[in-house]
Amino acid sequence: MDDEQLLEKIKDFILHNYMKEIAEVSMSDDLNSLVINFQTLDEYDPDLADALLDEPQRIITLFNNAVKDIELPVEVENIHVRFSNLPSRAEIPIRKLRSKHIGKFVSLRGIVRAATDVRPTMTVGTFECPSCGTLIEVIQTESKLRQPTMCSCGRKGRFKLVDKKLVDTQKIIVEEMPELLEGAEQPKRLTIFLAEDLVDPKMEKVVTPGSKVIINGILKEVPLTSGGSQLTKFDIVLDANYIEPIETEFEDIKITKEDEAKIREFSRSPTLFKDLVDSIAPTIYGHEKIKEAILLQLFGGVKKVRPDGTKTRGDMHILLIGDPGTAKSQLLYYVSNVAPKARYVSGKGTSSAGLTATVTKDDTPGGGWILEAGALPLTNKGILMVDEIDKMDKQDVVAMHEGLEQQRISISKANIHATLRCETSVLAAANPKYGRFNPYEPIPKQIDLPPPLLNRFDLIFTIRDLPSRHLDEKLARHVLNIHSNPEAVVPKVDKDFLRKYIAYAKRTVRPVLTKEAMDVIVDFYVSLRNKSVSSEGEVQRIAISARQLEALVRLSEASARVKLKDKVEVEDAKRAIELLSFSLRQVATDEKGEIDVDKITGMSAVRRGKLYKIRNIIEELSSNYDNGEIPIEAIVERAKQEGIEERDAREIISNLIREGEIYEPKYKFVKVSPI
Repeated sequence: MDDEQLLEKIKDFILHNYMKEIAEVSMSDDLNSLVINFQTLDEYDPDLADALLDEPQRIITLFNNAVKDIELPVEVENIHVRFSNLPSRAEIPIRKLRSKHIGKFVSLRGIVRAATDVRPTMTVGTFECPSCGTLIEVIQTESKLRQPTMCSCGRKGRFKLVDKKLVDTQKIIVEEMPELLEGAEQPKRLTIFLAEDLVDPKMEKVVTPGSKVIINGILKEVPLTSGGSQLTKFDIVLDANYIEPIETEFEDIKITKEDEAKIREFSRSPTLFKDLVDSIAPTIYGHEKIKEAILLQLFGGVKKVRPDGTKTRGDMHILLIGDPGTAKSQLLYYVSNVAPKARYVSGKGTSSAGLTATVTKDDTPGGGWILEAGALPLTNKGILMVDEIDKMDKQDVVAMHEGLEQQRISISKANIHATLRCETSVLAAANPKYGRFNPYEPIPKQIDLPPPLLNRFDLIFTIRDLPSRHLDEKLARHVLNIHSNPEAVVPKVDKDFLRKYIAYAKRTVRPVLTKEAMDVIVDFYVSLRNKSVSSEGEVQRIAISARQLEALVRLSEASARVKLKDKVEVEDAKRAIELLSFSLRQVATDEKGEIDVDKITGMSAVRRGKLYKIRNIIEELSSNYDNGEIPIEAIVERAKQEGIEERDAREIISNLIREGEIYEPKYKFVKVSPI
């Protein structure tokens, strides 16, 4: 069928199916594209639909010409025809694109990894002949400006550019979705070119780095050059025709009516929690409380947006601190495979740019700056595993602060000012500096993490490798059983079903605290905060803070979500309290056996009280010695009288010297530093 016959057929199709839509486009100030459903075209004429997939450039041009020929109530300069809902045979993963797909109409799904600025590009150049004044139009199809080869008067050479037609263009880089990958596959990337109405300001949110999109377009080849010579190899790019955001994060996980019925039935099981906890990393023996916490993290709490615009995150963050060989990395790996959306990064191989975002120079001619999203925004509405978080550089760790609490990444570099969403849960693992965890030392002394970052973790667990004949035998038999029979350990809940269960719960359930659950949480919070009242002269101990209170709410909501309940009941509040208490007893118990949250972020109240006493002793003794030079032994002896052990006194003095509050003018003497 020739172009004229096809044009008439296309006009007939539009007149019968899309006159209402095309009239709306012509009357609207915001709309300038006609979106045609491929399925509608396929039902009207299967041959025309097939021709669109095989010869998209030709057919789309005919569709655009057909729209121009149709009489509209209001004259419109240019209406672009876009095609949505391509069939499954046209959906091709980025890694499976080959030379046979060049020139075809394809559909792909992915995450926007980087985006350039929107810049005008010339599509048609009008040149004037210096000899006769003839105007010559040249269509621009390459990055280099094309001039006329010869005028009708016979003149050759350079012509003067007098007019040009510009369109807005943008380049984005799309990466495969991690949840669609298998095993150790690395996600592949593809460059996408957007033009005209696809780069309108209203489309800016759609192509923000970290957004998930469906893109339909024509696959094209781009010649590669080296030293000015064209190579035999070509790169591939996608000339986008239609781009659609995937608004629901778990939309890729299809849940049928049968699946929903199974999920609802399973949620009523009396052993629901035990079955789900046992299905988290079943090959790893023990750690039931940690597995329960990870389960609640996967389901998450409810995000709240208040009338004044302030937000409270629903995502939880968990930190595992443990001795070597306690399966921390295995836990992280398992969660990265079971979560509906997850990424795994290792601290040593991660920079602030790789974790948050970075700005790089576009290498194309005339290119500007490109914003590239890191692991946190790319795992938006998912879970990020950060192994060896203590091995990250300090400046890189600082970049995480905003992402963990405010759940956004602000970038202001070069000429790019952007804010990326990262509603991401973080599951991190760290190793103590000296190999083994010491429960009597504050956490910041044992791992290289700043206290403000530690404070953002809802739960911190320690995994200690302590000898125990009974437990060691059970662990050894469990490990050897797995080695001799790998199929012996089968999770009670299948991994695929668990994904669907989590996706269904996060999509449909938004539990609300009941009065009874609130009373339980309030009683626990108030009683723990006021459990120990300091005596005169002692520093007040803070057993629990408002951050832990919010963590209790998130844990309670997650517990209700696991059971697909719309209300947070007393049992959910008690489960949250039990988990938080277990975590605090491990990492926030001071020298007297009392819970003190300040020990997590630095110094317990008991330790701080000793520090204040040593400072006072130094101030008092400084006036008793010539030039204010105090013997260290005199400070230690006086500290003993105040009830401070010699070891603690010498350690505090060393810390004060290290921090510059005092200095050693000579051996075994200290002096207060001048202000």
